[in-house]
Amino acid sequence: MAAQGPTPMALGGFAFRALGFSFNTQEIDLDTPWAEIEVCYRLTALQWTGPRDDRFAIKGIVFEEEFGGLSSLEGIRASAKSGTPLMLVTFSGKVHGRHAIQRVSQERDAIRYDGLARRTSYSIELRRLETL
Repeated sequence: MAAQGPTPMALGGFAFRALGFSFNTQEIDLDTPWAEIEVCYRLTALQWTGPRDDRFAIKGIVFEEEFGGLSSLEGIRASAKSGTPLMLVTFSGKVHGRHAIQRVSQERDAIRYDGLARRTSYSIELRRLETL
């Protein structure tokens, strides 16, 4: 069955949909460290060193038999293996920029008699790319 429904987000050419290749959770993690500087007779001073990482994680579940979507997950895995950065866009108007795929994890359960999974939970970890 073809994926259907609204498209709230896309990673490159892979659209997340209400049915099919959907997601449940987004995690955004911005790391902005401060360096500690030892100072005599005072509290340790802090100096901001700028942002280090801007990470984005997407988690969801695919029910391949009912709604499809596993081919999109496999396409994202192929992009990760080839080192291809992908543009992340949420259709509320936010362009998050190009991201490197850091990790794609899958957990398959409800295994059928032929070894295929009825349900696949996944997690995609992204890291925003900066241009030099």
